[in-house]
Amino acid sequence: MLGRRQPGQGAESRAQPQPGDGARPQLDRKASAGKAFDGSAPEHAVAQPEEDSEPPQDSAAAILANQGGERSWRRSGAARAGLVVAALALVAIVAGVSALALLANPHSRASTSAKSKLSLSGSPVPTTPLRVMSVTPATGSTSVNGGESVQIVFSAPLAPHPMMPGFTPAVPGQWQVSGTSLTFTPAAPFAPSTRYALRIPAGLAGLRSTAGKLLVAAATVRFSTAPYSRLRLAELLDQLGYLPMSWQPGETGRLMGGSPTGGLANQEALAFSPPPGSFAWNPGYPATLQAQWQPGHANPLVRGAVMAFQAQHHLTINGVAGPKFWHTLFVAAERWNRNMLGYTYAIVSKGSPETLTIWHNGRVVLHSLANTGIPVAPTVAGTYPVYLRYRFQIMSGTNPGGSHYADPVSFVSYFNGGDAVHYFPRGSYGFPQSLGCVELPYTQAQRAWPYLTYGSLVTVTG
Repeated sequence: MLGRRQPGQGAESRAQPQPGDGARPQLDRKASAGKAFDGSAPEHAVAQPEEDSEPPQDSAAAILANQGGERSWRRSGAARAGLVVAALALVAIVAGVSALALLANPHSRASTSAKSKLSLSGSPVPTTPLRVMSVTPATGSTSVNGGESVQIVFSAPLAPHPMMPGFTPAVPGQWQVSGTSLTFTPAAPFAPSTRYALRIPAGLAGLRSTAGKLLVAAATVRFSTAPYSRLRLAELLDQLGYLPMSWQPGETGRLMGGSPTGGLANQEALAFSPPPGSFAWNPGYPATLQAQWQPGHANPLVRGAVMAFQAQHHLTINGVAGPKFWHTLFVAAERWNRNMLGYTYAIVSKGSPETLTIWHNGRVVLHSLANTGIPVAPTVAGTYPVYLRYRFQIMSGTNPGGSHYADPVSFVSYFNGGDAVHYFPRGSYGFPQSLGCVELPYTQAQRAWPYLTYGSLVTVTG
């Protein structure tokens, strides 16, 4: 009914404006119903209707005014809702633009990501794992200098760790961390001509960076060391008196023997990388001997010197410089244990007449007539080291006709298979009569035998 407000209409009950009051503002229901803080009624209190009293009559103008206020309130609410939607849209637009900016600038994105990843202590949290960048020597390397260190380079600074890489076969030495590098220095050089496997551990028991990141994956690097240098072999044998020359180190070389060598480890290192120097021939030796010398290469002089050294140091006499030989040579070099028998060289000439000439320490000590092999069993030309000696022997074999022989001989020095220098009784000497041996008269054979020691070279010419 127009002019009557129904109970429950509107957001709250409003007092009916009195004639003449105009648009006096309404008081809060609680405030108007209550009392002042001193107990008296408020000065402008408006009487409230009883709960069961008849609702007041509203005029048509008031109702219209009230409806206009409600429409204004609704418009205000709609406006506020629109502002909220617009604000949300603006936030979405800004977020989208920021995302596009991060996509367009990966460095900024990485920087933002890095900044966002902080530990509780405020330190940056590592985001990249640890990786092996390079290893020296590289895997598959051959002829590696065993006197040099091994180095591993990582992608980040490395933290010290008890589980360091290891070698198979085992190598004593120390690992040292320096920034991104891990360097192994062996206590003694690696063994020559040996295959090694270097294993780099990973995971919880493996290496890690200073930032705490673990190594991504374990790695195995395989390499093989070079043999000891033939040039260094000749240098040491010459310095110990087993060659007919003198080696002198260059300005950056080192003299052998005593404290200047730095011990066995230093000798081993020099065997991989010889110091520079030069060889000079001792006077008195023939050109046939000098023509066979090739420093740094296999040649009869070095082979003979190896055999002479083996004989004097109670090693197997085979002319092979194996691990035991090298170790004994290093010790002899440190102790300056020189050749006690001097250097001997002999030439067998199959000219007419046939002769044997022996040089010892650069001078001729014997020149004698000799017999070599007949045409069906000739003495083979070449240069050979003495490898076996007998003071007396029953020499046996088969004659060209098929008969067997067993002859007593003395002062025997074998140099090539069954060919030997020895005494054998003949009516004369100086032409082919033997089955390959070099036969001498008794007195000359007796003089020759002390000089033709193990490793002495015998050259057969003609």
